[in-house]
Amino acid sequence: YFSQNLISRDQCIDMIRKLQSYSELGLFIAVDEEGGSVSRLGRDPDMGVTDYPSMGTIGASGDVGEAYDVGYTLGTEIAELGFNLDFAPVADVNSNPKNPVIGKRSFHSDPRIAADMVAACVEGFADSGTLCTLKHFPGHGDTSTDSHYGAAEISKDLDELMECELLPFISGIESGAPVIMMGHITVPNVTQEDVPATLSYELVTGLLREQLGYEGLIVTDSMVMQAVTDRYSSAESAVKAVQAGVDIILMPQSLTKSVAGIAEAVRTGGLTEERIDESVLRILRTKLQSGIIPME
Repeated sequence: YFSQNLISRDQCIDMIRKLQSYSELGLFIAVDEEGGSVSRLGRDPDMGVTDYPSMGTIGASGDVGEAYDVGYTLGTEIAELGFNLDFAPVADVNSNPKNPVIGKRSFHSDPRIAADMVAACVEGFADSGTLCTLKHFPGHGDTSTDSHYGAAEISKDLDELMECELLPFISGIESGAPVIMMGHITVPNVTQEDVPATLSYELVTGLLREQLGYEGLIVTDSMVMQAVTDRYSSAESAVKAVQAGVDIILMPQSLTKSVAGIAEAVRTGGLTEERIDESVLRILRTKLQSGIIPME
């Protein structure tokens, strides 16, 4: 949900309660509540959610306890409204001062400090009982463009990524991050195919799953962003994301066309039901472990 969906605290609680009542299995109810410039709830005093400064301010304190408190407090407060998934914390490293989209949303320009902060924030969310998300894999901090409005590229090779951009993701994975969001970032010196990371088998399955050993959920960034829509139809991007190993497609430009594209790919052999089942099982397992689906 975005700010325009959230009129008052009572309306939010009632809306989410009703929405959950319509589903037999329980739904992920997500919000972007990072603090700072990306805050759907904290800026409205009626919502009862702490209005945190940017994570760059938290990182500058040097106190990982503050990062833990962000995760624990935000997780606890948004859960009271009915949310069970926060698309936070940002695990990008603020490594390019010309970056137009990350900046102080990142904990730090030093990858090791950012990694420590991300790990503490993930632990805070875990203790709150609310799912959190590391974003935007493999790291949006060194781009000079915004993938909301077109192609975004990182020129680093894999060794360079391992020394910087990937450190906060690795520390977040080690702390048990349940969800990772892919970024719509091309990494031409890492991948053979010129596609955004969201649609790249090499990055989703090869790097994140196999090399880094991540077993949790993988979600796309919003699929209405121009880094995707400028190059692919809804059906094409949905199929490529699932082929790459993504579990959840977030905000497809056309839900109907995305579903039809996946169904057609299964019918013609471009996707297998077994591949889809892998993601379904991860989703169900996460919902069971987090209590979204009650254990009986």
